[in-house]
Amino acid sequence: MKSWIAFWNILKKDMRTYYLKPPNISWGIIFPVAWTLMLFVKSGGSVNIISLLPGVMCLSILFGTTSMLAVTITFERRNRSFERLLIAPVDLNLLIFAKTSGAILFGIVNAFFPVVMALFLTPLFDIAWFPVLADVFLISATSTFMGLFIAVSVSEVFEAQTFSNFFRFPMIFLCGLFIPIQDLPGFLKPLSYILPLTYGADILKSLISRDGHMGIAASFLILLVFCLVLFWFSMRNVKRKWIV
Repeated sequence: MKSWIAFWNILKKDMRTYYLKPPNISWGIIFPVAWTLMLFVKSGGSVNIISLLPGVMCLSILFGTTSMLAVTITFERRNRSFERLLIAPVDLNLLIFAKTSGAILFGIVNAFFPVVMALFLTPLFDIAWFPVLADVFLISATSTFMGLFIAVSVSEVFEAQTFSNFFRFPMIFLCGLFIPIQDLPGFLKPLSYILPLTYGADILKSLISRDGHMGIAASFLILLVFCLVLFWFSMRNVKRKWIV
């Protein structure tokens, strides 16, 4: 019980302190909205909202979670406030889970901003929302653990954001968010299939726009494996950077 009280207080403190920082607002909310508006302007307003929605949801999750970790982890490492948590009688796995849960929740909430916008333009009644929510959770978790792995490796927020962009911007084009993987050059396709967001985006496409090209069950399994592997690597990086 004491461990879960500690978990809740760590999560609550992060929510109160970091959620509305400028990097989170600009990258997690404004950027996906601006990307959507850009597509509208480019196409003259003839965009198929349903086909656009999965990619924009993935963008919101990816940039929201990685931006969140860039703020929380780098601020606390720079201020050395994380050392107080490390000497507290809290299991390290539970501590990291508490620090990353805020980003996962932030990513889930971010994912549904585009959904709310889309509801004003098109009906979304025939979508199976429970598997969509499960997929959004796994995308948020994998993006969060990837962001944690990056944030632990740097010491400043701008460094974490810059380093993250080396991964985030290529993923916009390689993971099938807006450009189908089938249309990519042959030498780029292997890169697409080693990125977890590819499988999360394909699940959303299968559930929302009905144009996914991989099996939903297989994609869920692969995404879950990515989630576990990234968590293991993140923990390994945390122990190497913070403990040893």
